[in-house]
Amino acid sequence: MRPTLFQYDAPGWGVGEVWLAGEVVIHSELPRPRRHTSGVRPGSDPGRTLLGRVQRFFAGEADDFLDVPLDLADGFLGDCATALRAVPRGEVVTYGELAALAGRPGAARAAGTFCARCPYGSLGSGYKRRLLALEGVTL
Repeated sequence: MRPTLFQYDAPGWGVGEVWLAGEVVIHSELPRPRRHTSGVRPGSDPGRTLLGRVQRFFAGEADDFLDVPLDLADGFLGDCATALRAVPRGEVVTYGELAALAGRPGAARAAGTFCARCPYGSLGSGYKRRLLALEGVTL
C-alpha cells in the first residue's frame, strides 16, 4: 500500500505531517513553522479523523493516541517507543527508567540516544517544554 501524506495546521505551533499506510502511522513530523507542501492528497477518513485529533491535541485537548497503530522499529528502539507510549499522560521518566521499561536496565545512555533521535529533538528544549505543558508537566 502506498503511504498517504496528511498535513495539519496547529495554530501557534505550525504545520505538522502524518504519513499513513492504511490506518497505520508510518512516519510523523511535529508541527513547526513552515509552508504547506503542494500536491498533498486530501486523504481518507482515517487520516482526516486522526488529523482532527492531532489538531485538538495541540489546541490543548487531552488524547493519549494509544488506539493509533504505529509502525515502530524493531529491537531496542521499538522497545523504547512502546515503553514511552505506556507512560501515563502527565508523567515523565528518566532515561534510566525508560531503559528499564524497555526491558534493558542499565541502558540509560542508549535510551537517551533514542530520545535525542526523536523528530522533535532538533526543535530545541523550548519546544519540548511546550509539548510537556500540553500534558500538564512543568519543569
